[in-house]
Amino acid sequence: MISNRYKAPNLLVTFLFVGVLFLIAAGMVFAASGGGHGEEGGGWAVTDTYRVINFVVLVGILIYFLRTPVKQFFSDRVRVIREQLEDLESQKQEAEKKLEEYNERLAALSQESENIIEQYRRQGENLRDKIMKEAESAAKKLEDQARKNIEHEFAQAKLKLETEVFDKAVEKAEQKLKRVITDNDQEKLVKEYLDKVVTK
Repeated sequence: MISNRYKAPNLLVTFLFVGVLFLIAAGMVFAASGGGHGEEGGGWAVTDTYRVINFVVLVGILIYFLRTPVKQFFSDRVRVIREQLEDLESQKQEAEKKLEEYNERLAALSQESENIIEQYRRQGENLRDKIMKEAESAAKKLEDQARKNIEHEFAQAKLKLETEVFDKAVEKAEQKLKRVITDNDQEKLVKEYLDKVVTK
């Protein structure tokens, strides 16, 4: 590719150089032809025929020698342009392939982000359910403990009340007995108690 790029300008320079020589030679032939006409009064001379023959031969030689370089120049130029077009087409296809790959990656990233969001949402719901269950369990434990405490306090209060009622009843019974029982009755009761103890 690099050698062809350097080779094409060299052929172009050669072509231009030969073209300049061709124009100079043609100018000289026509100038000389015009001078001859002036000398001979405007008629066609034998020297004019030789000049035309020389010009045709010169043109023929130039065409013969320039045919291959010019053909090679245009062939190389066409080939370079074709290679550049093929290179651009290859770059275009590669760019389209990369674009498609990037689009696929973006689609995959979008899907992955949606999956991550869904995963975090499920984890949040599971954590919420777990916290609710733990809260319900803790509330139930507190309720059971409160019920046990209430039952215990109620039992203690009931026992205390029963003890107080019993003590009051005993106190009232004693007071009543004291009013009803005389000293003789007390002695009699003591004697009966002692007799029972001795008998046993």
